[in-house]
Amino acid sequence: MKRTLISVLIVILLCSFQSSFAQVYYTKNGRISFFSSTSLQDIKADNNQVLSVLNFQTGAIQFSVLNSAFYFPKAKMQADFNENYMESNKYPKSTFKGTIADVSNINLSKDGSYKVSVKGDLTIHGVTKNITEPGTITIKDGNITAHSSFDVLLKDYHIDIPSIVNNKIAEKIKITIDCNYQKK
Repeated sequence: MKRTLISVLIVILLCSFQSSFAQVYYTKNGRISFFSSTSLQDIKADNNQVLSVLNFQTGAIQFSVLNSAFYFPKAKMQADFNENYMESNKYPKSTFKGTIADVSNINLSKDGSYKVSVKGDLTIHGVTKNITEPGTITIKDGNITAHSSFDVLLKDYHIDIPSIVNNKIAEKIKITIDCNYQKK
């Protein structure tokens, strides 16, 4: 009985010791923007309500964004985006769940800019695709930021553009992500 109690106490102590070194960071107000450019029109939208969690022990990284929270300079573009293209009532969120392949190269105690490769599942418009994209993690004065910029093809995510406006909306959209993380 005494050995069992000591074993249980040791396990509890080890678990609490391990969790005290957890390197989990998060943000509730990350920024995702997208940009479409054609000869007739540029379209830009921003979303500053991005939830992201980053675990430096495992390299796990996740993003969740409400599609209806994208802000457009023109109300008509915003309405068309939500109603006709993203169908935000049917597909309210876009998500990413993946890992940073080379997370062990990031030194959280040293200022620097670290090039990383992020691989995982991007879900947009109800369609999930496995992607691998470059990014940058920057450590400065104890602050952690992440940046990535990459392209997505609308057809890959079954986002249909009506022929009447297909010359105003690019087939390839530039996605940019910027997040400032805090320790959880």
